[in-house]
Amino acid sequence: MAGRWVRAGTWVLLSVLSLSAAAKDKQPSAIVVGAGVAGLSAAYELQAKGWQVTVLEAKAVAGGRNGLATSEWIGNSKAQPVLNHYVDSFKLKTLPAPEFVRTPSYLIGGQFFSSSDLKDKQPATAEALARFEKSLDDLAASIDDPANPAANNTLFALDQITVAKWLDKLQLPETARLLVNQRIRSRYDEPSRLSLLYLAQQSRVYRGVDDRDLRAARLPGGSAVLAEAFVKQLKTLKTNAKVTSVSQDKDGVTVKAGAVGYSADYVVLAVPLKALGQIQLTPALDAKHLAAMKSTNYGWRDQILLKFKQPVWDSKARLSGEIFSDKGLGMLWIEPAMKGGANVVINLSGDNARILQAFGDRQMADQVLIRLHQYYPKARGAYSGYEIRRYSTDPSTGGAYLAFGPGQVTRNWRLWEQPLQRVAFAGEHTDTLYPGTLEGALRSGQRAAKQVEDLYAGKTIDVPGTLVAKKTAPAGAAEKGDKPGFFSKLFD
Repeated sequence: MAGRWVRAGTWVLLSVLSLSAAAKDKQPSAIVVGAGVAGLSAAYELQAKGWQVTVLEAKAVAGGRNGLATSEWIGNSKAQPVLNHYVDSFKLKTLPAPEFVRTPSYLIGGQFFSSSDLKDKQPATAEALARFEKSLDDLAASIDDPANPAANNTLFALDQITVAKWLDKLQLPETARLLVNQRIRSRYDEPSRLSLLYLAQQSRVYRGVDDRDLRAARLPGGSAVLAEAFVKQLKTLKTNAKVTSVSQDKDGVTVKAGAVGYSADYVVLAVPLKALGQIQLTPALDAKHLAAMKSTNYGWRDQILLKFKQPVWDSKARLSGEIFSDKGLGMLWIEPAMKGGANVVINLSGDNARILQAFGDRQMADQVLIRLHQYYPKARGAYSGYEIRRYSTDPSTGGAYLAFGPGQVTRNWRLWEQPLQRVAFAGEHTDTLYPGTLEGALRSGQRAAKQVEDLYAGKTIDVPGTLVAKKTAPAGAAEKGDKPGFFSKLFD
């Protein structure tokens, strides 16, 4: 009898050990929600580590917020190391940027100016722009660590100030202020909606990176080509699969897309905050995440491509990387069309984009053409059509890219880098250093993939928060080490 118990106990022990070994040898699985470049990079990295990965995309095609441009200006490895890593890995063809496109250009009063032209022909405007750059660089220099931008009382206080208020104190002449506003709204959002700390932090990230490094090459086909390269590597990607719920327990996760349910060990949610709000999570997000999801500011941006039978502008502006105007045109650049002629691609941002929401597509194109016609009178005769992409009213985007408003840096800093049990978050809005960019989206996908691997290995993930002082600095205050009078002017 005792022998039988021993044999039975041995069988049970062997069964347990066998099940444990099977669990250990089981291929780990993940579901990635969202097939923008953040989700695609996360899926690619996990699959490369031997994971079984399923990508679910709500729209008919992968790629996320791809633009209308047939090419994209990209930085070199100093400015965008992760992007360049994938470009090299996938052997994507790039073209060196002509020297004249590697610094911004301007359309002022009906004329085109390169940066050097501006110094010669409009010295007062050039001086004011240089003063703005110097003031912004001083702000950036005050941040020791761009990953922890609000590390003291004074910097914390910058988060309570709008960029517009700071610009008011610089007292820039009208033309320079129009150009500065255009630059800021094109890259982030309207200055009146943007946190000064966020602008300073982003400037700190790129401090020491020359404008020439930011537009070092052209990627023919734009970000869509990069997305296609990822898709070719992935085994399972399902489009038209809008996710409505994600439920998790101690054994895994269940993702519902329409009438279909998918099960896996972990999930990467690589969707904008607006889309995240349309997914039922179990367990639910806490109050802080819910508040951030509802209130975090996104820069408003629409993109319009105007088609022309032939170029009607200065030849030296033909391939410009960024052109800023004083007519509310938004940031624009000019490129050859794929089938002859030429295209002007315009990012309408901030209040310019908000105002034009009331217009239909045809009327929006007419309004932009009217403004362009003021610079190039032959534009109407050469005009042949348009395409428009409205990010601002996209129900899954709710804008274009992250642009922290006043108070939001210190409330929401690195919030989405912390996984929720078996769920990791990705997307440009979750990246610490490069939000709103291809670089940030790709970095976030890599980070989310690594977090999922660590969770599977039983590791604890502790994302460092921002060390924020408990009280903001009083008006005019400056901490030890600050330049005398530098910050005091901001708090008057």
